[in-house]
Amino acid sequence: MHRKISGNVPVGGQRLARAFARHGVRVAFGQSIPSIFHLVAPAHGIIQAVYRTENAGGAMADAYARVSNRIALVTAQNGPAATLLVAPLAEALKASVPVVALVQEVTPDIADRNAFQELDHSALFSGVAKWIRRIDDVDRIDDYVDLAVTTATTGRPGPVVLLVPGHILSATARSDSGRGSALGTFPLDRVAPDAENVHRAAKLIAGARRPLVIAGGGVHLSAAQAALAELQDRHHLPVATTLMGKGAVAEDHPLSLGVIGYFMGDGARTEKLHEFVQAADVIVLIGNRTNQNGTDSWRLYPREAACIHLDIDGQEIGRNYEALRLVGDAGAGIAALSGALDRLDLADRIESRAGFEAEIAAAVDHFRTRFAELSETGSAVRPESVMRELDRVLTPETTVVSDASYASIWTGNFLTARRPGMRFISPRGLAGLGWGLPMAIGAKIARPNDPVVCVTGDGGFAHCWAELETAVRMELSIPVIVLNNQILGYQKDAEDMIFGAHTEACHFAPVDHAVIATGCGARGIRVTDPGDLPDALAEALAHPGPTVMDVITDPHARPPLTFYRGRFRDAP
Repeated sequence: MHRKISGNVPVGGQRLARAFARHGVRVAFGQSIPSIFHLVAPAHGIIQAVYRTENAGGAMADAYARVSNRIALVTAQNGPAATLLVAPLAEALKASVPVVALVQEVTPDIADRNAFQELDHSALFSGVAKWIRRIDDVDRIDDYVDLAVTTATTGRPGPVVLLVPGHILSATARSDSGRGSALGTFPLDRVAPDAENVHRAAKLIAGARRPLVIAGGGVHLSAAQAALAELQDRHHLPVATTLMGKGAVAEDHPLSLGVIGYFMGDGARTEKLHEFVQAADVIVLIGNRTNQNGTDSWRLYPREAACIHLDIDGQEIGRNYEALRLVGDAGAGIAALSGALDRLDLADRIESRAGFEAEIAAAVDHFRTRFAELSETGSAVRPESVMRELDRVLTPETTVVSDASYASIWTGNFLTARRPGMRFISPRGLAGLGWGLPMAIGAKIARPNDPVVCVTGDGGFAHCWAELETAVRMELSIPVIVLNNQILGYQKDAEDMIFGAHTEACHFAPVDHAVIATGCGARGIRVTDPGDLPDALAEALAHPGPTVMDVITDPHARPPLTFYRGRFRDAP
């Protein structure tokens, strides 16, 4: 509940809230401190989404920004609360998500005197933020908020930290800044790549025998999904995605391969598409960091192929693959490339399209057959069975949020993106455990009228049980599917593959997550029989509040990592 402040209202706090409201901020993820800010913010249209732990609050803000394409604001107290923002800001930095962290500082009169919970926050956040500044003058609040928002949303987006000593929030301003710009959406600037390079890229594509587009998360950050879908269909281009790029195009399109990278092993949608990728003679990378997982340890993409790389961050181009440089916004770059292709003869592309579609269709048919086999084996619940039932009820408007580790691999491989722009959110910047439920909460706050489903493992869910209370308190309808195999599956399986044995840390004692959910005021459902999945899922989707489906799954089930079929012998 938000309470009005009686008496004189501190000008600094009002100015700070007004500045963020000007940039379109409508939600502040935070607890009590900075108290003055949270007390005055509702008068400026900013509601407070109260988290239980600061690291979860940072994850909520991250997902809110990804889904809404608006900056997200998270707040924290100085000292221990601030330290808990390090992990989610690191994820946002690696995943290029614009989050503004507003952190209270001790006042100057007690600084460097061992004040209570005093910490060097600039040093703390130096490795996980694009930009860190402290506001030392109440008259500069608007200046610094504009700088923070602009830094977060321009170029390669990312998190920034704004430090505010307590006395600034209660200080009286001497003048009005007069600033009125609204800069809170991203991408803030639609920078187009060099026109000559665009023309060269179009000629390369037009002359290619087997072109392939590989789209990453930058397509979502640019809100360029519709533009990419048009490029795919209009210019007859096969499109694959990274895990973070999943949903950039519809996966039921005949020219969509699906997610490629490190899980193209037995049973994967793209298991039979290795040769398709490796036969490409021109590869168009769009918003793609060419990281280890997305390239299967940099061995998937053919080295002899000519690469074209479109990215807002020029440093990413050529990092791992030499490429024709298209430095710019994904949406603007796709539009320019499409226009250049319109002026070229694409007769060969039209003729080869049927062959590409046939190759992809054969691979997808194989996948569907194998998927059915894996979903129907044995009496234990297989994660594939859970994914099969979930995929049947997904709508194009559903946002699927997955925790890191196996959960995001199950959803990335076995669920279908039904439209360009359908969102599949997971913490893949650093892939830390425990952010599934908090990210689902952030996504639901961003899209309250659309379905949001969370898939997590029991290892990840244990990090964030407390946020069930947040979902209950905020009356958020979020089905949470816990794949409960009582192990840290990724760690155990990797250790077994590499060392022939695993540590004791990989095993958990049995936990009934449905009981935990009930104790928090949520609905709890425990599933031990594959035949109960459809009814349990229907109940969870219909419940007007959070529901935990605690699904006891086969501990021997492994997702289709290429690592597990011995293709590559590197640790994942």
